[in-house]
Amino acid sequence: MSKIRMNTELRNKLFNKIKDVFENEDTQEKEAFLQSREWVNEKYVMASQLAKQVVERSYPVEDVATLRTFKKKYGQPCDVVAKDKCFYFAHNEDLDDEGDIKETKSHFDFGLFGNLNGSEYSSDDGKKFAVAYFREELKAKDCNPDIFAQQNENKDNPHKTKHVDECMKALGYSNGYNDTQNIGMAKEFDNQYFLDVIGTSYCRSRAIACTKNEYEQFETWRIAKGNLVSKHQTWIDSITKQCDQLKIGLKAYRYLSEGIELATELGINVDEAELIKTNSTGLTIYNPSNLASMIKGMKNKNQSREAKILARKQYEESLN
Repeated sequence: MSKIRMNTELRNKLFNKIKDVFENEDTQEKEAFLQSREWVNEKYVMASQLAKQVVERSYPVEDVATLRTFKKKYGQPCDVVAKDKCFYFAHNEDLDDEGDIKETKSHFDFGLFGNLNGSEYSSDDGKKFAVAYFREELKAKDCNPDIFAQQNENKDNPHKTKHVDECMKALGYSNGYNDTQNIGMAKEFDNQYFLDVIGTSYCRSRAIACTKNEYEQFETWRIAKGNLVSKHQTWIDSITKQCDQLKIGLKAYRYLSEGIELATELGINVDEAELIKTNSTGLTIYNPSNLASMIKGMKNKNQSREAKILARKQYEESLN
């Protein structure tokens, strides 16, 4: 049986099949990523319940209900209750270098795209968390949730922008300062964490008092979010390194059989017939026999007198 020469299409198909195996292997890096996501879920439950206690301590449920009653009665002047999912929590249990009491505060955003460093403004860190958290859901939508990790050391470029935009659209990101306009997965995620606050809707203008212990628990939750991003990066880095070597090897191979042998050595079962069957030409044209048949079928050969008479007769009979 003649050897089948490699081409770009076969290389890409073989590469993608092997890469899929890399992504689904139970490695230490993948397990660490999955565990970090479970930890995020646990910390979100803890922190959101704690936030409810802290916020309602400053803005009692009874007061919120009273103000809503006043709003119905008096309208806009009493419209002072708003829902929010990000808060400045602060405590006064630390001392500065001179021994005086100092305020320690930070911004904690429970939203899907919330910043991971205490800033009230969104950044790529929040987006990195979002794509790591909803990785499987984005893969199911034919998005690339690993794009930030794959392009970690690269500046913005059209390839990165394209895939990031696709992920954000799939998540329902509003792409604006007012993330209450998020839809889909982002909206469903955010809606779990909205609480009633009294006063301006801008979180930076109000610091909600908490204890130092409560503050540190909020920090533990935020660290868990950052850890998910870090573990995702480490896992994808391990896959990328393998894929880089895989590309070099496949590019050097002249025949498909060499690529199949590589997959076998890696413990990966690849069906050569399936690769060939799905080739864009529909035929293994690199097999001489098939190539010859294809070329012969393209020729308009001269017919003998007998063949012409037979063809004419068949044509006339088809008209009757």
